[in-house]
Amino acid sequence: MNKHISFLFTLLFFAFNINAQQFELIKTIDVAGRQGVAVDSNYFYVSGSKSLFKYTKEGELVASNTSPFEQMDIELNHLGDIDYYNGEIFAGAEYFNDGSASNIRIVIYDSKTLKFKKLYSWEPKSGQKEVCGITVDAKNKIVWMADWIYGAYLYKYDLESGKYLGKTHIFPVPEKQQGIKVWKNKVYITADDGDAEDNEPDNMYSIDINLDKTNAQTTLVKTFEEVKLNGEIEGLTFDDTNNTLIVHFNRGTRVVNGMPIGFYSGYTKEIHELYIFKVLE
Repeated sequence: MNKHISFLFTLLFFAFNINAQQFELIKTIDVAGRQGVAVDSNYFYVSGSKSLFKYTKEGELVASNTSPFEQMDIELNHLGDIDYYNGEIFAGAEYFNDGSASNIRIVIYDSKTLKFKKLYSWEPKSGQKEVCGITVDAKNKIVWMADWIYGAYLYKYDLESGKYLGKTHIFPVPEKQQGIKVWKNKVYITADDGDAEDNEPDNMYSIDINLDKTNAQTTLVKTFEEVKLNGEIEGLTFDDTNNTLIVHFNRGTRVVNGMPIGFYSGYTKEIHELYIFKVLE
């Protein structure tokens, strides 16, 4: 009986901890930009608050756009996490200041040149307070948007027209969401929910996509204990070409209400890195 009980507890342990064993860190790459990451078969794309960068997968910078808002007729100062789809970079843009946001937009750039192509407005009546990240759901022709300020909902827009389609209530709510990516019929969300002051790691969650339901339960997928210094987790993406998960991290800067306030001991600048994990499942 004792052996059977021991075996049962072993099975339960692995059932509850299987997510922690799905990803193996391969390497890190230093990049410019502190917000998001996207990928196609040949390149990484990285967003800063006011910039876009394009890298080879070996980390060589090949293109940049340091004036991504110059053709806009509305005040914007912040890009969040980004996504690649069909030769274009999709970005969530807004005017962000001291923990609040306005003028939320879906902005689309050409992936070859990183130049602006078009934008769509958000629906204020949706209740969305901010856009920390954006992802394209090619299967369902939806653009999903996440909200750092009030993360109880994910917001859905039509991929072709930009029309608001509704929102999905998620629970438990990941605190301080940063990145979002649709992969294999799930939405993955990174959250800056570890307290960097106490060197706590951040986490990644997922929900199953079911458009027949108005809500979805979140599942903890991974706690990022591999980072060099717990600072801010940012965007994420999956690279089907190499079967990898890529997660953007910042370290060195102390951040309060989404705004940088000085540096941690031993740092004189903020370091931005892509952590590349092999997907083991």
